[in-house]
Amino acid sequence: MTIEEFKQKTLPEKLNAIRYEAELLGSYERNGEHNGPKTPGDIFALYDFWVFLSDDETMVIPSRRNPLHVDEE
Repeated sequence: MTIEEFKQKTLPEKLNAIRYEAELLGSYERNGEHNGPKTPGDIFALYDFWVFLSDDETMVIPSRRNPLHVDEE
């Protein structure tokens, strides 16, 4: 599955893909828009992209970069 195909799925389909096909990488707090409060959730690896899933399972945000990755110098 590509990130574009994932974006076209319904919320229940996205949750099923995360539940059965993704690997949990860890907890993450996503920055809010316009300096709003952070949203707690988890980051999952799914195929060749990553997905943020909020704790209340209402926010599913795919990304081409791993937000947990820290560049080492």
